[in-house]
Amino acid sequence: MFPIRDHNPSGGTPYVTYALIAINVVVFVSYWPLFTDPRQLNLFFYDWAMTPVLVSSEGTWPTMFTSMFLHGGWMHLLGNMLFLWIFGDNLEDEMGHLGYLAFYFASGLGAAAAHLISAPYSQVPTVGASGAIAGVMGGYLLLYPKARVDVLLIIIFIVKIIPVPAWVMLGLWFGLQLFNGFGADPTGGGVAYWAHAGGFIVGLVLTLPIFLRLGGTRYWRRTDGHPPHPEARYTYRRTPIPRVRRRK
Repeated sequence: MFPIRDHNPSGGTPYVTYALIAINVVVFVSYWPLFTDPRQLNLFFYDWAMTPVLVSSEGTWPTMFTSMFLHGGWMHLLGNMLFLWIFGDNLEDEMGHLGYLAFYFASGLGAAAAHLISAPYSQVPTVGASGAIAGVMGGYLLLYPKARVDVLLIIIFIVKIIPVPAWVMLGLWFGLQLFNGFGADPTGGGVAYWAHAGGFIVGLVLTLPIFLRLGGTRYWRRTDGHPPHPEARYTYRRTPIPRVRRRK
């Protein structure tokens, strides 16, 4: 189950969100040829990815920032950019371009710090914008808990798009990060669950001033948790391609 869009249109053009997506794609394409040479790729990640043991012992603090623009493969990149495209525009609309950019970087650094605290001596390089985007998701949940999100549900051979409230999709995602974080070895490879959870919490906390400025719980009661503007509506058209039945 993963989201494909929300029903929460933004009031302006999310230039920063588009720029972040473009930068992530350009950076990935620039070192993509290294994936054919694992040794060179590891050397590249050694310099630019966040390796907790190097941060702890050698003070490679800048990698906590540079790692936000690196990804471990095309699917890693595309998945992160999809989440950023769905949830980023509304926060940028609410925070303003520069405020949103600062929020994004602060969430990413907070996520890196959470991972560093959970596994200070891990020798596995950490890459990805997931922590910063988790912050965007945390802020989105606080402001628009009942915004409708279309998710693609795949169960064996059943593929269906269903709309769910944001709190269901984002709450389930956050719960899985906590569950897997407690069950996984933080020094091993794989997904940095505590970075995701940490970024989500940092983003939610950093969005609190905006939430309070809008009225806090009174804002929720006024909008019933929905976006304070009409939802986008999507229609599905029946395909003109005729269905060919198998002859018996």
